[in-house]
Amino acid sequence: MLFKYTKGKPLPQETQGILAGKTLALLFTKKSLVPVSVRKPVGCLGGHPMFLGANDIQLGDPKKGGESWRDTSQVVGSMVDAVFARLGDHSEIEELAKYSSAPVVNALTAKFHPMQALADIMTIYESFMPKEEIMALLEDPDAQLPILHGVKVAWVGDANNIINSLLVCLPRLGISVGVATPAGYEIDEDIQEYVEAEAAKAQAEGRVYGTVVYTQDPQVAVNKAHIIVTDTWVSMGQEAEKQARLDAFKGFQEGGAMEDWKFMHCLPRKLEEVDDEVFYNEARSLVFGEAENRKWTAMAVFEEVGKFN
Repeated sequence: MLFKYTKGKPLPQETQGILAGKTLALLFTKKSLVPVSVRKPVGCLGGHPMFLGANDIQLGDPKKGGESWRDTSQVVGSMVDAVFARLGDHSEIEELAKYSSAPVVNALTAKFHPMQALADIMTIYESFMPKEEIMALLEDPDAQLPILHGVKVAWVGDANNIINSLLVCLPRLGISVGVATPAGYEIDEDIQEYVEAEAAKAQAEGRVYGTVVYTQDPQVAVNKAHIIVTDTWVSMGQEAEKQARLDAFKGFQEGGAMEDWKFMHCLPRKLEEVDDEVFYNEARSLVFGEAENRKWTAMAVFEEVGKFN
């Protein structure tokens, strides 16, 4: 499904009205440009996006006049056909999904960012999959993604929701991952344990599984990498930690990858993360194509959501 919608490809006739008469709630407790990449896809498929920001709902402690996630989930879920939620703690979306009668899509939590991971995977395949295989996927988008054995992605920065999601996905596609994080900002143990378990399972079943290396040295992570990926080092809600984080991340702009390496960033970026020479280098930076791919991968997700009702 990942390549069913993409730049320059006509919208399939059979999916243009798959969300006709359906309302998708965009439940966002965090600020983002994501609504821009969501409203358009929903409209293209014939649906109606309903934005619900933090000021539009009464989430909070019921003892202080707020409404619980359980109550909000049951009410919103009964009035819409699907919920696209960008929240804080991962337990919030679990609570939302538990009590909602409508399907819930994780647009972002502090733990995972699967929608960004899908856009990143599409960008990686566009850049490193042979052109004839891309054409085959465009002709048959339901075909399984081929293994990208020999491709390496390096993550340099914070151990956040994006790298957590990439670690769940990339090794399954044969893509190796080097992860460089400063001391005190390492990948959570449960994510590392998941990767180890999946690697053992793949080996037992004779499947390809990309290697994963964790380090505090960016040079080790980016060694022979085809793509270097980073994200903001100070996320929303971490402003009080800004100076401590910037101090911890000093030196994390270093290189050492393959000669024709590419760069990805989910935006917004800061100069301490990557300089303009890389960020605006059309031959090296995949950033803006990566951003556009959020629209196309969102359409694929919404098509699947449209099949639930």
